[in-house]
Amino acid sequence: MEKKLDFSKNTEGLVPAVVQDHQTRDVLMLGYMNEAAWEKTLKEKRVTFYSRSKGRLWTKGEESGNFLDIVDIQVDCDQDTVLLKVKPHGPVCHTGSETCFGERDPHELSFLEKLESIIADRKSAADPSSSYVATLFKSGTKKIAQKVGEEAVELVLETKDGNEEDFLNEAADLLFHYMILLQASDKRLEDVSLILQKRHEQ
Repeated sequence: MEKKLDFSKNTEGLVPAVVQDHQTRDVLMLGYMNEAAWEKTLKEKRVTFYSRSKGRLWTKGEESGNFLDIVDIQVDCDQDTVLLKVKPHGPVCHTGSETCFGERDPHELSFLEKLESIIADRKSAADPSSSYVATLFKSGTKKIAQKVGEEAVELVLETKDGNEEDFLNEAADLLFHYMILLQASDKRLEDVSLILQKRHEQ
């Protein structure tokens, strides 16, 4: 990561640092770096800013545990702005949001969110004669819960066998049917995620 930044263009010796999720490509936040923050970030492979309000170096996540691990760094053509592609550990914004810019564009949903939307559509509109998911919904919540239990047992058995491909397939089956059970109970992955987030913050 031999990148060069010009800190002399700003009288305060700061450069803007744009933080982007390396997988979703969501822009997570904007911070500022002085030369010391930049060097610390390069050394530790974890984002450190210069906090203008605190007047000191500030490693993102030093209090919350929601660190930003560096995956890639790109410096712009004028060498006075840096793009940090990161792996975030939890929500980035102090409000608990994934980004400091509010909700993500609905056109940039993760695959699990897209799958959740598909399952919801099948629940309300699909014909059970042509849709496996619709058939499960027609069978009722208890039957769906039973199916989730069966998939969980199959995953446990596959864990003992040690076949990685079969294990991942069973894990996918369990997650898929679990998402169907959530929909049958009028709940979403987001509801579960919020509980996990609150537990993490306690």
